[in-house]
Amino acid sequence: MTNFIAKVSLAALLAIASIPASVSTAAASGLERGAVIDVQYHRRPAVYRGCSPIMAVRAARWSGLRDVRVVNVTPRRVVVAGRDRRGWDRMTFANVRGCPLIRR
Repeated sequence: MTNFIAKVSLAALLAIASIPASVSTAAASGLERGAVIDVQYHRRPAVYRGCSPIMAVRAARWSGLRDVRVVNVTPRRVVVAGRDRRGWDRMTFANVRGCPLIRR
């Protein structure tokens, strides 16, 4: 009878000791997966320090040009071409924040 009680108490001690170890391992793997997902899907948008071609095309369309396309991009300027009421026209924007108009 003493041998049976010793075996049962040893089995109970091992069962109770293994519960916290399995819970912490499961919790750690869940946190690790969440961290990987956060890194992959929360990217910061691209930051343009100057006038991006997309912004220049939007500004030209707002000014009345149709069928606008980017013709030339340099460190100083962005040139777009399109059609207005009189025919083909070009607009030149400075390659700085805000896309100020240099020449129409």
